[in-house]
Amino acid sequence: MLHVLIVGSAAGGGFPQWNSNGPGCRRARAGDPAVKPRTQSSIAVSADGERWVLFNASPDLRAQIDANPQLHPRGGIRSSPIAAVVVTNADVDHIAGLLTLREGAAFALYGMRQVQATLAANPIFNVLAAGLVPRRSLDVGSQVRLADAAGAELGIEIEAFAVPGKVPLYLEGREEDLVIGEATGDVVGLSVRSVSAPESRFLYIPGCAALPADLRARIEGAPLLLFDGSFWRDDEMERAGAGTKTAARMGHLAMDGPAGSIAALRSVDVRRRVFVHINNTNPVLIDDSPERAAVEAADWEVAEDGMEILL
Repeated sequence: MLHVLIVGSAAGGGFPQWNSNGPGCRRARAGDPAVKPRTQSSIAVSADGERWVLFNASPDLRAQIDANPQLHPRGGIRSSPIAAVVVTNADVDHIAGLLTLREGAAFALYGMRQVQATLAANPIFNVLAAGLVPRRSLDVGSQVRLADAAGAELGIEIEAFAVPGKVPLYLEGREEDLVIGEATGDVVGLSVRSVSAPESRFLYIPGCAALPADLRARIEGAPLLLFDGSFWRDDEMERAGAGTKTAARMGHLAMDGPAGSIAALRSVDVRRRVFVHINNTNPVLIDDSPERAAVEAADWEVAEDGMEILL
């Protein structure tokens, strides 16, 4: 069995975002029960309910640990059930939380070679002492049994696969050199399964710019899909007055429209499909919105912080 905990369900900035005065954020701040606050993107997975693997470490990690008793310290003056962390890319909302884990706890840190190189190039991440936090590189297509810092296996196997996306904003160079929408390995999805019960498996794709045929084929038959739900429309930021970039320019596939994720995956067999990594401008965060109704009518769920799924 796999225990899957949605630790944070919002995109970068969380919901409500600190500097957003959009209608959804206003309702969330006012305590509207139809508009639940959400922290930044992360999930935690366990094969035994005791040792947990964190997938992406958001800037909200300390509050997320406090909010989820599964991740509380247990036994001894210093302890943590977080035995490993896996990061899917080097976006700030997926790596900044690593700095929260600097107080001498041992865990293994997994990530693609590009991500590990980015962490190694920034000396602030040296607060994760090498003797306590071994850094283990992932390769596309390799199946890896996750283990804690001491090498004890955790009962979870993952396979990373490249998905269309782009490098993080802070690593972008010249606009003309920017590659968007190709599977370069800077952004990956993960196939996650239980070692002892291989039928307990799911796909985690919190960032994705397109759904080519090979990716749809990989998703086919999945018991659970956690997929990028950043934006409802491609021009959402402009419509909201929050920016000029499209979803595609930001490396995300919008939900709506003939080329959106809902349409692209409509004929793909998935037992349960859940949107994660949802931007503060996305109206699906509002329970009583027509966009939320459309998502649910298409047999999708919108993730909430603290949602638990057993496989």
